[in-house]
Amino acid sequence: MPKKLKLATEFNKKLCKTLSLHINEHEFIYLQFFDLTTCLCLPSDINECETIPDACKGEMKCFNHYGGYLCLPRSASVIPAPEPPIAPTEPFNPCPLGYEPQGDSCVDIDECEREEHDCQPSQQCINTLGAFTCQCPDGYRKVGTECIDIDECRYRYCQHRCVNVPGSFSCQCEPGFQLAGNNRSCIDVNECDMGAPCSQRCYNTYGTFLCRCDQGYELGPDGFACNDIDECSYSSYLCQYQCVNEPGKFSCVCPEGYQLLGTRLCQDINECETGEHQCSETQTCVNIHGRYQCVDANRCQDPYVQVSENRCVCPVNKPACRDLPFSIVHRYMSITSERSVPSDIFQIQATSVSPGAYNTFRIRSGDDNGDFYIRQINNISAMLVLARAVSGPREYTLDLEMVSVNPLLSYQGSYQTSSALRLSIYVGPYTF
Repeated sequence: MPKKLKLATEFNKKLCKTLSLHINEHEFIYLQFFDLTTCLCLPSDINECETIPDACKGEMKCFNHYGGYLCLPRSASVIPAPEPPIAPTEPFNPCPLGYEPQGDSCVDIDECEREEHDCQPSQQCINTLGAFTCQCPDGYRKVGTECIDIDECRYRYCQHRCVNVPGSFSCQCEPGFQLAGNNRSCIDVNECDMGAPCSQRCYNTYGTFLCRCDQGYELGPDGFACNDIDECSYSSYLCQYQCVNEPGKFSCVCPEGYQLLGTRLCQDINECETGEHQCSETQTCVNIHGRYQCVDANRCQDPYVQVSENRCVCPVNKPACRDLPFSIVHRYMSITSERSVPSDIFQIQATSVSPGAYNTFRIRSGDDNGDFYIRQINNISAMLVLARAVSGPREYTLDLEMVSVNPLLSYQGSYQTSSALRLSIYVGPYTF
């Protein structure tokens, strides 16, 4: 060995011992660059297959590898791994790891500023004394060298729904609620103050709202619109005559000649009392159901003569009066259509009765269809009865006769007399 290289070798041995490294002649190599020799302190592999007698027993073959050996069958083959690369040595640093000399002292090395760190691009390098740390952004946690997103939703930070996003989370509320100021709790929304689509009335409830309708309306299938209720279609008995549906309500109307009594019933208008008739001065106004009738004030026909209002007398001295009732009294009445039967409608009462006389009552004329009959009550009165239901408008003129027989007057040769009541019956067009 050249003398110069040998001196360098001795110097490097001393240098390596100074660095407290256990080195022997098999554990270092020498490199000479420009007449300068540097010590590389690298461990060299020991071939146990050569140094250990009978390292493998039997039919096993010894295979050396870096840092150890293997006993394999003799038929086995091994592809040797490449030797580890030889890293260049760094200048001697008498300061602790993470520090560097500066004058007579050691100062911290800012690995972050020098970019001598191994932090991931998503991590932040934070310098510490003698070292550095890699810090993950908010919402992440460090697992090994990687930053993993923290699922905050599993900690139930939100009152209703939690949506995890990379590095953070957000809270959401169910319909009818909104986030409170802390962005976690949910508070009720008053939809009625925020333009709820109720067409009439809105009631706020917890988490939702209800639409309600005014009287006379019903809620539509969509739960928002209010539709008018046609009360008239529900029943035919709401009004006595006719029901008229209106928005939110109904009203009853009456036919001509009637007026509304209360809200549903119809009452005949007495045109004769209100002066709404057109009868002349020689006529008498007779009120009937739904209208009026003008009749002559003097309705006496020959041979009768008028003796008072509505009363006619047939003089006995006139031959034509012999077979006629002595007197006729005119009366007027009105009844409704479809009246229940039998029904008492008019009572006949004798105004004067001779002692010993017997009276009978009958319908003399006007009842060709047998719609009426007479029921005698006693010797001086009888009742006209409606036998069959009749519909109007219609008019009957009945002559109701009272025949008197007086045996005490038989000596005069004529003991039978009669008087009549001419009753004009007007049947109205309606049942009211």
